Amino acid sequence: MKSMKNGVLMAGLMAVVLMGASGVHGQTQPAPAMQGQKDKTQPAEHALTLDTSAPPVNAEEDAAFKAYQEAPLSDVPKKLQLGEDFLTKYPQSRYRAEVYNWQVKGYMANGQIDKMAAAGEKDLELMPADAQTMAIMGSSLPRSMSNSMTAEQRQKTLAQAEEYSRKALELVPTMTKPAGLTDEQFITGKNQIQALAYSGLGLVAFRRNNYAEAIPNLEQSVKYDPNPDPVNYFLLAVSNEKASHFEDAITAFTKCAAIPSSLTATCKTGIDEAKKLSTTQLSVPK
Repeated sequence: MKSMKNGVLMAGLMAVVLMGASGVHGQTQPAPAMQGQKDKTQPAEHALTLDTSAPPVNAEEDAAFKAYQEAPLSDVPKKLQLGEDFLTKYPQSRYRAEVYNWQVKGYMANGQIDKMAAAGEKDLELMPADAQTMAIMGSSLPRSMSNSMTAEQRQKTLAQAEEYSRKALELVPTMTKPAGLTDEQFITGKNQIQALAYSGLGLVAFRRNNYAEAIPNLEQSVKYDPNPDPVNYFLLAVSNEKASHFEDAITAFTKCAAIPSSLTATCKTGIDEAKKLSTTQLSVPK
């Protein structure tokens, strides 16, 4: 793990943030407040609609928001800049929750983790039951940890990621299908949120060298993800190897190697190493 670059850890999440689950973040029930956040009694998307203190929408603001909505997802830097410009010009806009929600995904895809975290906190202040943002935060924060972090900073980041991931999983059963989504799209969106959240919990445990706890969470992540992240298979393989579950390690390394990525060669090597270990060391049953 020490030889793995944070860029490789983050790579598996890039496609996720721009996928169809982006329409599955709203909740109809309030979430428990995260540490340091104010408790809310209604999702902000509803509160903003009914908040008479919000500034009236004008044609210029509507046009700016429409331009932001219509900006292609393929041009992440452009969409991020439009979002930043919109939030600067209309800091109290009733549309800001939707903007922050996408900015979280855009910053994460762009590798701007500090900005992602800041936008995520803003989003959760407005929509404390946004399971998708929690899952993204929970899975990306432990992947982006710098080697220059102090032990205290590492512990704080892992605790925060664990909290986000657990709360995301708690919220998924309370989600209601948004208008405009098919049942299949809604299920896919919920599964993706769960895949991200379990990945976050798995990596938190992995970072803590708690491989016995990492394994079931990573197994859940690849189960829920229709297109499993090779990083999760790699982490699952290493966790099984560290726990002396060599056959399971070989299986996970093999699945990782089958997915074209920057980890393909590493996982092919891992298969051979796990096979050698299985002949020289005693396997431990789960």
